[in-house]
Amino acid sequence: MLADDDSIGEWGFSALVVVDGHRILFDTGARPDTVLINARALKVDLSNVPDVILTHNHADHTGGLMTLKRSVGANALTTAHAGQGIFLNRGNDRIEKLRSDFQAAGGKFVIHDAPAELFPGVWLTGPVPRKYPERNWSGTGTIQMPDGSKQEDNIPEDMSLVIDTDRGLVVISGCGHAGVINTLEYARAKVRTAPVHAAIGGFHLFALDDEKLQWTAGRLREFGVQNFLGAHCTGIEATYRIRELAGLTRKTAAVAAVGAEFKLGEGFKPGNISR
Repeated sequence: MLADDDSIGEWGFSALVVVDGHRILFDTGARPDTVLINARALKVDLSNVPDVILTHNHADHTGGLMTLKRSVGANALTTAHAGQGIFLNRGNDRIEKLRSDFQAAGGKFVIHDAPAELFPGVWLTGPVPRKYPERNWSGTGTIQMPDGSKQEDNIPEDMSLVIDTDRGLVVISGCGHAGVINTLEYARAKVRTAPVHAAIGGFHLFALDDEKLQWTAGRLREFGVQNFLGAHCTGIEATYRIRELAGLTRKTAAVAAVGAEFKLGEGFKPGNISR
């Protein structure tokens, strides 16, 4: 992510979500101490955050978990939410070691195989069906399924957070490997068929050609997306193309920098470098 002032940018994602007093850490960045350093620089207190969401297994979303867990105290970051499939065999033990270390530090994992309401109006999608062939992921890895068969690793556990508000749905994504359109359509089907007030986070659009970006932007228009804050793997050029093609403006679509904020009713502050 872009960074200015005293913060650190990296290829990774993390956000603090606050809804009706509930505080949730959404992903934990890549390098072990980036999120901790940035939280301190931004004066964000994580010692009163009980829940952390790991959107998928990739190291750029899980890398800071243990540094944060050891830094915030025994009563914070006690529950990690993840989608079914995060612990599938990918030929390395990185994510299994993370689970073991987190549990040894007093944490527990909750695995979601379907949409789940964490708090009133606050939902996890669970794994998202791949209705459209968006292929918003990189790499050629394989995973071993429970029956022993192997298949392409399309990051089946990828999930997003959905907040149902009186202005519409606010959807927060880590990488959107399931596809931004698949995710938004699934959220509207499972939570509420409402306009998407805001789509925020990483959506893995940086490598899309113009034809695919046009299709994506057209569907975003259909869903009534009013705000689009593209971070991490969304891509700078892709975000600007989405802004143009979806009929958004500089005030309603931007690239997010470290410290970017979105507040319901106020819109977003993307960061000094992104204004």
